[in-house]
Amino acid sequence: MDRPQGVKYVPAIAEPTQAKFERVPKEEILGHGHLACPGCGAALSMRLALKALGRRVMIAGPACCWAVCDGPWPYSATGVPFLHCAFETAASTACGIRAGLAARGIDDITVMTWAGDGGTFDIGLQALSGAAERNDDFLYVCYDNEAYMNTGVQRSSATPELAWTTTTPPGAMPKLQPKKNMGEIVCAHRAPYFATATVAYPEDLIAKFERAGRTRGFRMIHILSPCPPGWKSEERLGISLARRAVESRVFPLYEVEGGTKWRLTQDPPKRPVAEYLKDQGRFAHLTAAQVRQIQGHVDAEWDVLKGRLETGDRR
Repeated sequence: MDRPQGVKYVPAIAEPTQAKFERVPKEEILGHGHLACPGCGAALSMRLALKALGRRVMIAGPACCWAVCDGPWPYSATGVPFLHCAFETAASTACGIRAGLAARGIDDITVMTWAGDGGTFDIGLQALSGAAERNDDFLYVCYDNEAYMNTGVQRSSATPELAWTTTTPPGAMPKLQPKKNMGEIVCAHRAPYFATATVAYPEDLIAKFERAGRTRGFRMIHILSPCPPGWKSEERLGISLARRAVESRVFPLYEVEGGTKWRLTQDPPKRPVAEYLKDQGRFAHLTAAQVRQIQGHVDAEWDVLKGRLETGDRR
């Protein structure tokens, strides 16, 4: 890869992100029998996140796929307390849990939201922004499958440019707008910690959850989560698609401290965006010109990110 002059790429945590897969914790906290679809990236993300954080965790989960995946009452697959809350209230519910724990003098529990892109990018954005502005002490996790998958693959502001959804009118052009950049929004609040992650790089994901678990104040991890039904892809390809998303720079893996110190945590050889799109039925309608259009926009966003890495700031 052509590296800009003077840029030093620093891993999330030098030792863990370069470690071998053997360092992944062995304890299984997520139970068998969850209700996720075969090949669901969100299920594997939860499994790895709980491995990293341990059992001293309380989860606030809004309406989303995971509200179903956890299981019907009185059953729960997560192995830790899971409080179901309204669609727009993941962040505010986490604030309340943290306040309740503080009132009881308990400070060794990680309070975590586990929300989809609909409850994060759209419906829950106001509560998320308020929590970030106040620097409330909890970890906000968004598993992003790029549409309202739980209710039938409707478009969200996390849906990629030109992707098909069930809200695409017959014969009409799919979503024309680019995916909302959640990293820029959260970092504008100068949150103590923000990171992107994906199940294709489990050591990187676990290192970031471990770091988020040690950090105080508002922190967020944004996970790209392949969804076979919504992406119209084969169940067996989830991890491969997540890896291609990183390699094509559609979803770069990075972390940000204090909203200003941007670091790339994985820098694999570059793939063409077409290799990421080709096995997803939601992009099957694209013409060669549209693929080139997406490639151009991905390259432009990479240049913006590269500029932040060069300066270490958002300016």
